[in-house]
Amino acid sequence: MLQIDALPAFNDNYIWLLQDTASKRCAVVDPGDAAPVEAWLAQHPDWTLSDILITHHHFDHVGGVEQLHQQTNAKVWGPAQETIPARQAALNDNDRIEVLGCTFEVFLLPGHTLGHIAYYHAHPATPLLFCGDTLFAAGCGRLFEGTPEQMHRSLGRLAALPGNTAVYCAHEYTLSNLRFAQAVEPDNADIKARIEQVTQWRAKDQISLPSDIALELRTNPFLRVNETSVKEKADEWSGQDNASPGAVFASLRRWKDKF
Repeated sequence: MLQIDALPAFNDNYIWLLQDTASKRCAVVDPGDAAPVEAWLAQHPDWTLSDILITHHHFDHVGGVEQLHQQTNAKVWGPAQETIPARQAALNDNDRIEVLGCTFEVFLLPGHTLGHIAYYHAHPATPLLFCGDTLFAAGCGRLFEGTPEQMHRSLGRLAALPGNTAVYCAHEYTLSNLRFAQAVEPDNADIKARIEQVTQWRAKDQISLPSDIALELRTNPFLRVNETSVKEKADEWSGQDNASPGAVFASLRRWKDKF
């Protein structure tokens, strides 16, 4: 099993560092800044950066790729439908890749961007999901390029993964997302408990990730659009009857953009 650590970048980004302790090889996911990765490699001179995995083209996810590739010759994997610096392997939906001895399945998840992908490793004990800016802890990414219907479908695909799937998203947005979740479902005890837990973690400067799919299904409004109470709140906010789960999602996303 891989060891996974977060390398903080910018204000609230996480670069995920995957480590194979047997081979002393490592990989990073979405290095928007080369410096945190360079610092880790300098502190671990016997380790080799072998792979760089990219979920989408936004600068805070790709800004360090070229520099790291030039320094380490790490293989750069990224979405086929987007322009990714130094990319060597262009990935499409349902592709399977081998990284650090693990098989990852590629999911195309349009919404945040049109070519956004995620990497899923179906480990029998703890499956791993590196989902960039599609699914967040208690939230989801803004729709910069895709439609609400696309994002709703993309999130549905992730929601169908095993409940114990560890969710490694790319930003520390959990507390602000939970405040919105509580506005949508003020009587949800799981959301209340999660706010208390994450507040304690953040007070100690602990990160709130990874999450897991089961927790998201209980506390993430964007995965709960089939719940009557969620639909009623979305209808109340939008002043209309959101007749489908996709319409409920679209209403929630507009609400969150203004929240």
